Amino acid sequence: MFKKVVKASLAIGLTIGLAACGGGSEETGNSSSPASVGESVDYKIVGIDPGAGIMKATASAIEEYGLEDWTLVEGSGAAMTAALKKAYDKEEPIIITGWTPHWKFSAFDLKYLEDPKGVYGGEENIHSIARIGLKDDLPGVHKLLDQFNWTADDMGNVMVDINEGTKPEEAAAKWIEENSDKVAQWTEGVQEGNGEEVKLAYVAWDSEIASTNVVAKVLTDLGYKVKMSQVEAGPMWTGVADGSVDAHVAGWLPVTHADYVEKYDGKFEDLGSNLEGTKIGLVVPKYMDIDSIEDLKE
Repeated sequence: MFKKVVKASLAIGLTIGLAACGGGSEETGNSSSPASVGESVDYKIVGIDPGAGIMKATASAIEEYGLEDWTLVEGSGAAMTAALKKAYDKEEPIIITGWTPHWKFSAFDLKYLEDPKGVYGGEENIHSIARIGLKDDLPGVHKLLDQFNWTADDMGNVMVDINEGTKPEEAAAKWIEENSDKVAQWTEGVQEGNGEEVKLAYVAWDSEIASTNVVAKVLTDLGYKVKMSQVEAGPMWTGVADGSVDAHVAGWLPVTHADYVEKYDGKFEDLGSNLEGTKIGLVVPKYMDIDSIEDLKE
């Protein structure tokens, strides 16, 4: 009856696992009935930024699957992964909003919950989005962005290095050095810069931190002066639409950023996908005996 979304700080996110072992049953007598999945996680799904498309999709999933007692906890990507690590290290149950590519799938043994109602859609692609007029103003930048394309494994290698403590710009430089042939395909026929400023926006997701730093490094090596701005999804799209930002390489389509595409229709140029086969949904550790979102009703 009620669809709940609450704001949470990192501290709140880290407490999710404390209700995990199912010992909170209030039943009396000698009953030894195991706690339900909902009881074991205090009916909480650990989410990320409130403006993220995956949060809207998860709110829809709560409604579509009749999960009236469940709460979607708002926070950040960092808070979500911290809560996941805390629970995983103790083999406690936890349910999070997840997406691939993301380093957590390399660090932890995880699985997506099946989505028989198709609330989260199928596979998504990440698109490069440019402001109107970029091709005329900075043709070299436009061409580089248009030719930028890599795989989930490529992105994953950069994300893992960053997660292990390497600075994003250093992880990007390392990947570029080790993948010069692929980078050469991106830069083929690209006009070099002469100190022109390029403004790139990105959201604070591990995937977008990786991709934006790689693109920024390539543009810097080509002679452009790159300014990166970390913002939330709304301002990222707004910046491209109003021309205050030149581009971003973080357009998750067709589901995650669908609202922004509709809102700013005709006010940006979609250069196509730079990475294919992404996915969003609800994610749990594989040690949890649960396979579908429908199981959350039990």
